[in-house]
Amino acid sequence: MIKPITNQLTNYFSISCIIIFLFSCANNKKTNKDHLVFRYNEYANINTLDPAFSRTLQDNSINNQLYNGLVQLDDELNIKPCIAKSWTVSNDAKTYTFNLRTDVYFHKHMLFGKDSTRTVKALDFEYSLNRLRDEKIAAPGSWVLNKVENFKAINDTIFQIQLKQPFPAFIGLLTMKYCSVVPKEIVEHYGTNFRANPIGTGPFKFKRWEENIKLVLRKNNLYFETDSIGNKLPYLEAVALTFLPDKQSEFLQFAQGNIDFVSGLDASYKDELLTSNGTLRKKYETTVNMIRGPYLNTEYLGFYLDSETPEIQSKHIRKAINYGFDRKKMMLYLNNGVGNPANGGFIPLGLVGHSKLSGYAYKPKKAKQLITQFKKETGIENPEITLVTTSNYLSFCEFIQRELEKAGLTINVDVMPEAALRSARSNGKVDMFRSSWIADYLDAENYLSIFYSKNFAPNGSNYFHFKNKTVDSLYNKAFTINNINERKQLYTTIDSIAMDNAIMVPLYYDEVIRFTRKNVEGLGINPINMIDLRFVKKQKNKNSN
Repeated sequence: MIKPITNQLTNYFSISCIIIFLFSCANNKKTNKDHLVFRYNEYANINTLDPAFSRTLQDNSINNQLYNGLVQLDDELNIKPCIAKSWTVSNDAKTYTFNLRTDVYFHKHMLFGKDSTRTVKALDFEYSLNRLRDEKIAAPGSWVLNKVENFKAINDTIFQIQLKQPFPAFIGLLTMKYCSVVPKEIVEHYGTNFRANPIGTGPFKFKRWEENIKLVLRKNNLYFETDSIGNKLPYLEAVALTFLPDKQSEFLQFAQGNIDFVSGLDASYKDELLTSNGTLRKKYETTVNMIRGPYLNTEYLGFYLDSETPEIQSKHIRKAINYGFDRKKMMLYLNNGVGNPANGGFIPLGLVGHSKLSGYAYKPKKAKQLITQFKKETGIENPEITLVTTSNYLSFCEFIQRELEKAGLTINVDVMPEAALRSARSNGKVDMFRSSWIADYLDAENYLSIFYSKNFAPNGSNYFHFKNKTVDSLYNKAFTINNINERKQLYTTIDSIAMDNAIMVPLYYDEVIRFTRKNVEGLGINPINMIDLRFVKKQKNKNSN
């Protein structure tokens, strides 16, 4: 049953008022402009509008509307030109030379009392990447430049990057929002407040942000990209976000037609929207479109190995949890069959390096045997672990809790808000946590970086504090190998070592599933679930003026 919306519902209406005001005619004639505004909710909130700090899916998706980089991904994750109209790579695969467009403008902005803009030049990329690696700024995305020796603007339209050594996946790194171009004069004017006063080059420009309440973007009339027949992008006039804090309220707004799109399948509404075999229920067939495809995202439970808790330190217990529940059954009954059981390690289906030999099958007897062995070795009669999750994954964690209880392990499940869990996980404040890892580019290296000892959290993504000399050696070696089949062997070996140490419990390889109103077209879908609103159109409702 859908819960009633709290007083945050008023925030939706305040956004509506803003949009009505923005598009009201001078003569106050009432004209329906709803088809020019794309509305959605971001229940997990937005942390920053500064691309150097854009590390979450929700931050990346909104910053994807505000910023551009040298290159970009299409919906099939092919690397395409963006501000760089072309590029070349030297014979030794270490020097990348980018030829920049001359028609890319930073958003119009007020600075020193003057409404101004200017074209992007190569020096802007030099500044932006220097800022990304500036230790004083401590941007979480600085790691994308770890393999870079230097970079420089050759002239206004040529930008060059020199690598320390060949790295086949490097061009993919440049598609990340971390590598977006920003204007020096604006960043230096606002300082740390640039996070809430963004100026980029993207298809939409910043209008207003009240944190936890609403965010409004407007069309960038100077945007440089066009569609296949030469029409200027984007088609929409505005984007409006609300921040209702739970998926139930979000879905209710969608069902009532107040927002245009929801992403993902939550336990609070999955049975209302989908049948048990994953198709739309008849009551929504005439009002809702569903699009579905592979998602390079692994959902998992992680262990903080520096914990002093004996159960966390024990490989027996960690392996028992991996063996102790049926992933296929979990996906069928808790997610209406959306997603693939993660029986093949951390690297998901679709990426080179994935192997069924890396993971764990369902072996309840083996799980019980390992827990019994732990009890004998430690003298702990009632082993117990606390698992921390967010509310939208509570059903999965409770399923695992019930299954492992049968094997003799007590799992206490605590619920935290997303932001609080993210902070606790990064700072080693939780022994066992639910998390996810989404591919940033099409190479398994970005999955395996989570096992590298030099990436210890909070300064990196190794939330487990896992350290293994063999893993570190193989990880570094992978950067020197251009042959994809040779890299695949290294990737599979690294994944197998991590799984053998049971530093995590892979749950499932996700699928992208999006629901839109019938009058929305052009949203598309991609394996990293990035929102791209450049090509979105909305048809007028039949009862519009």
